[in-house]
Amino acid sequence: ARGRAVVILDADLQHPPSLIPAMYQCWKEGAEVVNGVKRDRRREPHGRRFVSSLFQWTASRLTGLDFANSSDFKLLDRKVVDAWLSLPERRNFFRGMVAWLGFRARDIEFDVAPRADGGPSKWSWWSLARLAWGAASSYSTLPLRIIHLFSIAFLALSLLLGSRAMYQKLAGEAVDGFTTVIILELLIGGFILLSLGIIAEYLAAIYEEAKGRPRYVVTETLPPSFAGRAEYPGEVAPDPPE
Repeated sequence: ARGRAVVILDADLQHPPSLIPAMYQCWKEGAEVVNGVKRDRRREPHGRRFVSSLFQWTASRLTGLDFANSSDFKLLDRKVVDAWLSLPERRNFFRGMVAWLGFRARDIEFDVAPRADGGPSKWSWWSLARLAWGAASSYSTLPLRIIHLFSIAFLALSLLLGSRAMYQKLAGEAVDGFTTVIILELLIGGFILLSLGIIAEYLAAIYEEAKGRPRYVVTETLPPSFAGRAEYPGEVAPDPPE
């Protein structure tokens, strides 16, 4: 797409094309991203609505981005499209990448229309689960850091159980050999989980580096006459026009 603005909508026409003029007007007023936000999902089955809501809640909590009633129905300014295309990663979670770019956005609500062909959705529960995992793993390292949390909790529990086993040994209440075995198992298991947690931290750091996302996105650049150096030493470059 080479236009100054680009509209993305689903081919089944559940995203109403009649909303495009309103999105275009928002773009003319300065919005760089116009998000179509679902207002009415009552036509969808209850199970599907529940799964979609669960996906949006999970993705929002894990990524820190707002996916409430979000959709892929969007109008993007040319600069947003170019910035999106410049991202080097291959696991493309479209709505997450657009939100991450951080351009000026406005929301427009719409009612989800019936599918144009009248058939069922091609998205199965398994497909939605894969989408949710793709969103979580692309925008959050929390699943890796959960291992670290588990290791700390397990070590704390190991200390408590180990102290209890040692007390029973000293009080003469323990079965012969039980204390040594249980303490060794708890310590070995705790240190294995702690080691996995440390490895997970390094994996999270490597993953963030491997994605190669830019530290910032340039929204606008000044013309060369204003962006260049001053002509003489000590001279301040002129301010750009309003």
